[in-house]
Amino acid sequence: MDAMNHDRWLALSERLGCPSLADHFQDLERAYADKRRAYHTARHIEECLSLFDSLRALCRSPDEVEFALWLHDDVCEPRHTDNEEKSADLALQWLTRCGFDPEAAERVRGLIMATRHAGEPRSRDEELLTDIDLHVLGASPERFDEYEAQVRREYRWVPGPIFRRRRSEILRGFLARDPLYRTEECRARFEEPARANLRRSLERLAG
Repeated sequence: MDAMNHDRWLALSERLGCPSLADHFQDLERAYADKRRAYHTARHIEECLSLFDSLRALCRSPDEVEFALWLHDDVCEPRHTDNEEKSADLALQWLTRCGFDPEAAERVRGLIMATRHAGEPRSRDEELLTDIDLHVLGASPERFDEYEAQVRREYRWVPGPIFRRRRSEILRGFLARDPLYRTEECRARFEEPARANLRRSLERLAG
């Protein structure tokens, strides 16, 4: 099982002025260690945070973006369609309880809601966060194939033909975006390999 970085969470809690958030670390660990998960695990969060570290200077409110990354997949139930909303509400609840600035807390909620990838990001920070969330599409072919296999395991209860059709629709939606990545930094690094990965996966799903 991949471990989450306890010291990093404590440091973020302090920077946010919410030391009581430290008490929620075990809640995060339990959520991301759920045995029903295959991709949306602690590893995904660690990969996102690693990329975030290289982009941190581009954020307007980096600590808000980092907190959103930690929480954005806290709720992950493949049979439901409101996971992002529930994760966003949980983040808002935690921040509100510790007295965090209400306007900033709402921004964090908006950041997490942006990971639905259902519309245009509304801010620079939303652009960065959604690009980070989708960076796996532009990973090495080996990591991308592993990711696709992990997604299939999370939806193991869906019959093969239905999964292939729905997954193809999702991947075609990403491929149709022009550009796929909103920030120049992620576009330069991930756009070309992501399109190659998506085309290859679509061919495999159709085969």
